[in-house]
Amino acid sequence: WASMATSLTLARRWVVAAWPRVCTRYFSANAAGSIKSEPELLRDNSPEGVVTLTLNRPSKRNALSFSLLARLEAELLQLKDDGCVRHRAVVVRANGPVFCSGHDLKEMIELRDKSNNPEAKFLELFTLCSRVMQLIAEIPQPVVASVNGVATAAGCQLVAACDLAVAVSSARFATPGVDIGLFCSTPAVALSRCIGRKAAMHMLLTGRMVGAAEAKTLGLINDIVEDEAQLSQSIDTLASGLAARSGKALAIGKIAFARQTQESNLEKAYAAASSAMAEGLMTKDAVEGIDAFLQKRAPLWRHE
Repeated sequence: WASMATSLTLARRWVVAAWPRVCTRYFSANAAGSIKSEPELLRDNSPEGVVTLTLNRPSKRNALSFSLLARLEAELLQLKDDGCVRHRAVVVRANGPVFCSGHDLKEMIELRDKSNNPEAKFLELFTLCSRVMQLIAEIPQPVVASVNGVATAAGCQLVAACDLAVAVSSARFATPGVDIGLFCSTPAVALSRCIGRKAAMHMLLTGRMVGAAEAKTLGLINDIVEDEAQLSQSIDTLASGLAARSGKALAIGKIAFARQTQESNLEKAYAAASSAMAEGLMTKDAVEGIDAFLQKRAPLWRHE
C-alpha cells in the first residue's frame, strides 16, 4: 500500500506539472486545425437580394483547387435552382491581394505523381472547371466579378465568364500557360467570347500581363476604380442596383443574350430575341412595369 500511495502521489505531481503543456498543445493543435479547415468559399446573402461568393484561399493565391471548384459548382447550382425571386444578383470576389491565380499547380503535380491515371484526373478537373464557367452563364442572376488584384489563367477565365467586372487600377490579367509549356485552352473559351479572337489569341500566345486600363479597352472589365475601398463601394452600388430590377426580366434577358450571341445565323438570332421579348411581355413584372410607367409611379416587382 505504501508503494501504491507513493505512485499515486508521483502521478498527481506529473499531472499538475504537465497539464499546462498538454492544454497548450491541445488547443494549439485545434487552433491550427480550425485554420486549415476554414472554408475555401464563403457566402453572404444580403437583404437586398445580392449573394456574395468569396474565394477564401489567400495563402494559395486563391487557386482553383478541386474542392474550391466543387464548392463553387454547388453554390451556383443552388442559385440556379432558387431562381430569381430571393437572389437577384451575384458577386464573385476574393480575400487577399490576388483575385485568382488559376488552377492549383501543386495539386496538379500531386495528381500527376500519385494517380494511376493522371490524364483522367486532369480531365476530371478541367471538366469540373468548365461546368462552373458554364453555370455562371446559365444561372438567372447576373454575375459581377469584383477584381482586387491579379487574375491569371483560370482566374482570368473566371473574370471573362462573369457578366460584368469591376477592377482596381492595379489589377492585372494574363493567360500565361505558355510560360510553363501549357497552352491555356480552357481559359481561351471564355476569353475569346469576351474580348474577341485576335485580342484573345494575343494574350494566349504571348502570356503577357494586361493592365486594368487595357483590359477595359479590350472589354474584359467594365470599370476601373482606384483602390479596394472604392471597389467595395462600386460593387455594392452596381449589385444592389441590379437586385432592385425585375429579377424575371434580367433572367429572361440574360438567357436570350447568351443564345443570340452564340447564334451565327442572323435570322435565327433575331428569332431567339423576338421569342424572349414576347415571353417577357407575358410576365407579371412587365405588366406592372408598363402600368407603373404610364401611371408615373415606381413599379412594385414580384420577380414573376
